[in-house]
Amino acid sequence: MLYQLVKPFFFSQDPEHIHEQVMQGLIAVSRSSALQKGLERFTVFADPRLRIERFGLKFPNPIGLAAGFDKNALAVRAWPALGFGALEVGTITALAQSGNEKPRLFRLPEDLALINRMGFNNEGSEAVAERLKSLGLDQNPLSIPLGINVGKSKVTELDQAPEDYRTSMTRLSPYADYFVVNVSSPNTPGLRQLQDKDKLAELLAVATDPAVSAGKPVLLKIAPDLTDTQIDEVIDLARTSALSGLILTNTTISRDGLKNDPQQTGGLSGKPLTARSFEVLKYVRAAVGKNLPLVSVGGIFTADEAYWRLRAGASLLQVYTSFIYEGPQLAANLNRGILDRLKADGFVRLEDAIGVDA
Repeated sequence: MLYQLVKPFFFSQDPEHIHEQVMQGLIAVSRSSALQKGLERFTVFADPRLRIERFGLKFPNPIGLAAGFDKNALAVRAWPALGFGALEVGTITALAQSGNEKPRLFRLPEDLALINRMGFNNEGSEAVAERLKSLGLDQNPLSIPLGINVGKSKVTELDQAPEDYRTSMTRLSPYADYFVVNVSSPNTPGLRQLQDKDKLAELLAVATDPAVSAGKPVLLKIAPDLTDTQIDEVIDLARTSALSGLILTNTTISRDGLKNDPQQTGGLSGKPLTARSFEVLKYVRAAVGKNLPLVSVGGIFTADEAYWRLRAGASLLQVYTSFIYEGPQLAANLNRGILDRLKADGFVRLEDAIGVDA
């Protein structure tokens, strides 16, 4: 209720400016155990029946924060206090970069959506690694798994992309619980070409090399705009590589179904992506079965939407845009709603419901 009172003020501000202000508040929370404990009273819903284990990691609940919010790992200790079961930081590149010109983030309130063309603005993997080291994450890890999303530096040529990813992953491997290879953002020129079969095979051979990942799980994040044939090629590579899972899906370049199209380039996220990301999940699950963990992201706003994706075969979920629209109790509300639906359907625990509709 409190968030609904302050939300009009937030939405009256420039989206990127208010995001930076919110991050300052989260940094303060991350530095204070008292603030974390106070916040947890309102934003954490915990129940052992929601626990799940995938690719060797234990998640207290299935709702993770997607990459893009905490790009530079500035507030990592705040996110468990907001009820999330996992945190993904980034996207982080080998080289520091300022990203695309502003304005580059746009709200579409009528569509419960965002358009972003941020362009992987981040401090670079060396600076982020130093920050995570200073936070003592190698000795005192988070209470939830920490994923690190890595991408290609804008100035790096495509044929040098594997080395760019190698640099970032090697630097960050002491602090990551898992890595995500991002080749699907529409906001770095040429990046999505890395989803082509031959280029992707070369990249994944590097990213999944234990000397690069330190043996940490490596997941691949793909775009919702791939054709079925392209998705089939990704699935074939997933079967033959050492990938630990797939994240379905990134933002879309499509503008189908928008009530109000602002004619801005960039990746569209939020409610307009709900149907397509669910469709991709079902398609991939039908192909891979239970053999490859799937993380579903894109347009998850309600407990029903979350629960349907779990039943369809997603092991874990991620949110971003709905967190901006729904506020800091989103994870708690989704987890509470998932548990209610598990009980109503006669399931003892979350694990029992995963994939029953697949």
